[in-house]
Amino acid sequence: MRIVPISHLMPGMIVGKNIYNQHNSLLLSKGHILTEREIRRVIELKYQAIFISDSCFDDEILENTEDISDVLRNRAVTATKDLFFLISSKRTLNESDITKAKSSVDDIVNEIIMNRNATYSMTDLKLFDDYTYYHSVNVTVIAVIIGVSMNLNKASLCKLGLGALLHDIGKIFVPKDILGKEGKLTSEEFEIVKKHSMDGYEYLKNVKDFPGEANLAVRSHHEKFGGKGYPDGISGDKIPIFGRILTIADVFDALISDRPYRKALLPSDAVEYIIGNSGELFDPKIVDIFMEKVSPYPIGTYVMLSNGQKAIVVQNNPKFGLRPKVKVISDTEKALYYDLSKEFLDITITDIIFS
Repeated sequence: MRIVPISHLMPGMIVGKNIYNQHNSLLLSKGHILTEREIRRVIELKYQAIFISDSCFDDEILENTEDISDVLRNRAVTATKDLFFLISSKRTLNESDITKAKSSVDDIVNEIIMNRNATYSMTDLKLFDDYTYYHSVNVTVIAVIIGVSMNLNKASLCKLGLGALLHDIGKIFVPKDILGKEGKLTSEEFEIVKKHSMDGYEYLKNVKDFPGEANLAVRSHHEKFGGKGYPDGISGDKIPIFGRILTIADVFDALISDRPYRKALLPSDAVEYIIGNSGELFDPKIVDIFMEKVSPYPIGTYVMLSNGQKAIVVQNNPKFGLRPKVKVISDTEKALYYDLSKEFLDITITDIIFS
């Protein structure tokens, strides 16, 4: 099974993982053979990529994939979308309105606690038009994985997850023509966008029994470790711990997503960006944890190696995210594997192959 961008899909390819439509209903099931019409439908939904089955690699990939279940993830996306809709329709939320969101977060926390060694490998392939909702869930998953590694208790993890799920709720109050603008924002437009973290905080402050720690995470998720963030311009440990976690999770998922104004970065490039801005934008201690828990090369990624061979990523190494285990594509009967984290193996990944 490998990840194939929609621009490289061809009739006859076999779907490697269930594909859902914008209503979170099953569109194409695993094992389905793609037709031209179905490829057009996937393109219309603006998927970035999908999983395609390659029988010679599926056994290893299925064995090693550790991810939040599709059902759980889609339930969280739906809950987030429902909350955004309620707020955009001028309703004031009450405690019962966020019960579904709390339940989704609790499920995510429980699943990650059960598998404390899981790494985040970006194996969900989000719909472009539903970016905000998928992004919110991805940030939640990344934040909770980091929180588990920091040994936060379950109550704290649930508050962290709830803040992550609703961190962008203030964008409801930003004009859509600004949010969807394809070119660079003007300074005036950027100032309007910057208000979303405070607007979200002020809105949720009036929701009965919404956790204060979760709301501080909403307020502070754009603060920067060096003090050049917003809305308060605070730095270092003055930024709430949940905010420092969300800043990394938010930036990483945003970088690896297609946006109106730019194409997605490769996960490996996004990781390099996080590392390069440790201490300035991000808390170095949390960056170290992030590096152990986020896999730059998702399982199923087709890669070029420095020795000229092509391979598929079949397992990620929590301690060495940029150096996973790969299976070499070869005509020989005996399977050849490289664990790129081994010190004696002077082979690296040089590129991702999309065809």
